[in-house]
Amino acid sequence: MKILLALMMLIFTLNAKSFFSNDNQAEKGKYIMAVKDLIVAAQRTRGVTLSYINGNESALFLIYNYRDDMKTAIGKMESSPLASVYNNKLTPISNAFTRLNTRALKMKSADAFDAYTETIAQALMLAQSVSSTNSDKMNAFGLKVSKVMMEVIMPLSEVMGQQRALGSGASAKGSADKSLKTQMQVLVLKISKLKDRLQSEMRTVVSEKPEYYGPTINSKLVNADNAINEYLKVTKKRIIKNKIDYDANEYFTLATDTISTIMVLFDMNNEAIKEDSKGWI
Repeated sequence: MKILLALMMLIFTLNAKSFFSNDNQAEKGKYIMAVKDLIVAAQRTRGVTLSYINGNESALFLIYNYRDDMKTAIGKMESSPLASVYNNKLTPISNAFTRLNTRALKMKSADAFDAYTETIAQALMLAQSVSSTNSDKMNAFGLKVSKVMMEVIMPLSEVMGQQRALGSGASAKGSADKSLKTQMQVLVLKISKLKDRLQSEMRTVVSEKPEYYGPTINSKLVNADNAINEYLKVTKKRIIKNKIDYDANEYFTLATDTISTIMVLFDMNNEAIKEDSKGWI
């Protein structure tokens, strides 16, 4: 009996997970996905808003679509079992987005960009807060994956989203002044560094638990890398210029499709954490 007990304790230590499925972990994962959806929708709203302010009237329809996506994500968070834990942080963010959406179209382009970016930063902090809750109970694999999600993928999506907004606005206007070009060049460097970090850290976690990611993970990593490289190429050659002849809607779509390739990896990582947190009975 003592030998059996010792063996069970050893297995528990090596795997660092509960013998029972973790319902709290599952709810936490759902909440993080809702925060992610809010951030993605807000990033898209920022981009089409700048495009509209700078003269692209066709972006107006998308603005209202993405605002609706923001409301849907907030609704999921407010109805979550974890709402009582995080509503004190969510409510100020929700209110800030509501106020911003009512006045953004009348703002100057730079002011709208700054306002959305500041509130998105608060949403990113909420996502990080949720992710770090009970992190001391996660095993080494779960911690590594969470770090990739919150310290690499989400920041990468945000700097790419900023580039999308500035580039879409510049394309709609037809030009970029010296200050804007410098701002976009800085973002190019940030994207490049995070892109390389994404590939390195993703391949590390996948190598530890390949069964959690499936046979398509390597092709998805290659796809993301190629897409970002093409996006950066277009940005440098066609957008960071005194005079721009690249369609604003086309640039927004290119950026959005590129960001989607890394958000696929975010979703896969979230599923990997859920799989890793399952119990044995």
